[in-house]
Amino acid sequence: MMTAVPGYVPPVSRATFRRTAIAGVALAIVVVAVCVPLGYGLFALFGCVGIALGIINSAFAMGSVVRFSHGSATPSKAKFSGGVLLRLAVITVVAFGCALLVRPYGIAVFGGLAVFQLLATVSSILPLIKEIRQK
Repeated sequence: MMTAVPGYVPPVSRATFRRTAIAGVALAIVVVAVCVPLGYGLFALFGCVGIALGIINSAFAMGSVVRFSHGSATPSKAKFSGGVLLRLAVITVVAFGCALLVRPYGIAVFGGLAVFQLLATVSSILPLIKEIRQK
């Protein structure tokens, strides 16, 4: 059985987060470069806000898992799930706030969040594919 080091994040998790964040920033740059000349600058802005919310959520989720796994001898599931609920509620309120207050451009926040989740899923699958190919 492995012993856990407090605050330790496995290299695969750090690499996956870093790869996803870099891909998200690169995609945001591409979105701005394409949408602004076409006259969709506010759609690009709110899409970038959605990608940023996804990156922030991912970073907080990783920190939350580290705190949960190394916090005490008996970690509190209620505290962990409360933190998850609070984090997702804040992101949802921000996204809905943008969508409702800045119509129709604010809806792009949901597009940015969805694209980031796709990037995160693909980025998480890459180490598994590499491992399967080595066997």
